[in-house]
Amino acid sequence: MPFPSVLLHDHLDGGLRPQTVLELAEEHEHPGLPSDTAQGLAAWFDQSDSGSLTKYLEAFTHTIGVMQNAEAIERVAYEAALDLSADGVVYAEIRFCPALHTVGGINPRRVVEAAASGLANGARETGLRWGIIVDALRNRDDSLEMARLATETRHLGVVGFDLAGPEAGHPPQDHLAAFRLARAQGLRLTIHAGEHAGRDGVAFMAAAMDLCGAERLGHGVELINDCVVRDGEIVELGRVARRIRERRIALEMCPASNLATGGLEPEAHPVGALYRAGFNVTLSTDNRLMSTIAMSDEFDFVSKYHGFETLDLARTTWRSLDAAFCPWETKVELWEDVIAPAYAAGGADLELAWR
Repeated sequence: MPFPSVLLHDHLDGGLRPQTVLELAEEHEHPGLPSDTAQGLAAWFDQSDSGSLTKYLEAFTHTIGVMQNAEAIERVAYEAALDLSADGVVYAEIRFCPALHTVGGINPRRVVEAAASGLANGARETGLRWGIIVDALRNRDDSLEMARLATETRHLGVVGFDLAGPEAGHPPQDHLAAFRLARAQGLRLTIHAGEHAGRDGVAFMAAAMDLCGAERLGHGVELINDCVVRDGEIVELGRVARRIRERRIALEMCPASNLATGGLEPEAHPVGALYRAGFNVTLSTDNRLMSTIAMSDEFDFVSKYHGFETLDLARTTWRSLDAAFCPWETKVELWEDVIAPAYAAGGADLELAWR
């Protein structure tokens, strides 16, 4: 059984079961699937060798395509809860952009309602704790509408607001009004930044943190460009990197996704160097279907290629829970009753009390 984990960065439309895509496409007459078998679809959706974020994102055409009605969205969310729990996830924050699921005629609020219903049904069966993060997209002009929707659906389980989509050429401050609205209404903020912005990656991370108020950064892999690295270890920090470390800004690192879109070799991913240098590194899956990944696989990756031991995985899980947008009482219960005992039984010498 995998160690219990806390998942902060998982896209609902990036985690469908291939068989579900087949069945929903047939049921709702979605045309043009690249294969008529689950095995063939799984191979097509596997973007682990895509080499670019743009190509990686093209695979969402069919997952979003079959999620254009409430019943389909509810099913996908329900199955996500089951799949995550079966892999040891005890708390998950699931994100998606409701505006992308309205082609079939349902309104964005109904999209959130359907996802929340599916997650709640799955949670009743598994015990999974969950929250929803509403995404706006950089390359759309409805971020203020999405922020307003997020604030109006907090009672359904929405805990945060995010900016996603193609990063290059789209600085986060272009959507500053949406972030200000979300913050004013008490929503927590995480922003995709430093994922695939090239030379702008460090500046976009600074803007996300300093201008937009992000508490967490989605990916943040390009933070390594503001560090001096020698023999695989960080020996000097630039100004942005120093502030991110000092402020304990959580990095929602998704190694499998980064390897797929950035063409990195496993040993070259900066997750290990950033962790050892004291950054607030957490681990997530991003898109389980496109990266053919699960949380337990991400744990295996950092263990195999970056030397993480059981105590390191426990610390990373603690940091994820600490950065989560759930209530303090949930953190205490999950850590003291579920997470800490499991890692202690696995040999980690850690504090069993939450604080």
